[in-house]
Amino acid sequence: MGNANWRERILESTRGRVVALLRRSERTVSDIASELGLTDNAIRLHLAALERDGLVEQSGTRREWTGKPAVLYRTTTDAEGLFPKPYGVVLSALLSELERMHDRQEVERLLRQAGARLGAPAAAEGADLAARVRHAADVLTVLGGLAEVTQEDGNFLIQGYSCPLADLVVEHPQTCQLAEALVSELVGRNVSECCERGDRPRCAFRVPAA
Repeated sequence: MGNANWRERILESTRGRVVALLRRSERTVSDIASELGLTDNAIRLHLAALERDGLVEQSGTRREWTGKPAVLYRTTTDAEGLFPKPYGVVLSALLSELERMHDRQEVERLLRQAGARLGAPAAAEGADLAARVRHAADVLTVLGGLAEVTQEDGNFLIQGYSCPLADLVVEHPQTCQLAEALVSELVGRNVSECCERGDRPRCAFRVPAA
């Protein structure tokens, strides 16, 4: 709910309205100012801030009625992150359908297969185990898991402080099988998940040293 409110506040602000316009099509400063009822200078200030934040970029020029070229702006791919996506809802519905059609073992097999497929392109090669484990933690962090590596009794522990699949794990805890297979593929060795599945799921994986 808090994350949704944060997005709503941004999108309802003037800068959010600028982003919404540019999401539809490229526009000049004058175009935006006219549609929002603001001055060109005010729009330039907002665009400068949005460029610094990586949400807007220049995409070319277009001649205005004055004959002078005017810079065109558009949203970046990062700007799409401001807008809600139904991935969690879609995946939850898909998992529910798989559970309806198959027994638990088959669902887990499919999830592990999907996790291995996801991990294969990013698997570390030719590195020692410690380096591969750190690489797996880096991949989980990029995916939103905020992971770090520690050692316990000579074995490695990849501890995440978030869960990229948190929206699914609460209702479908077997989703952790997908994450386990993903990390196993990244490390090049079977790992065992020991994730927390409370109100705030957190990823964790034990990697045997031998």
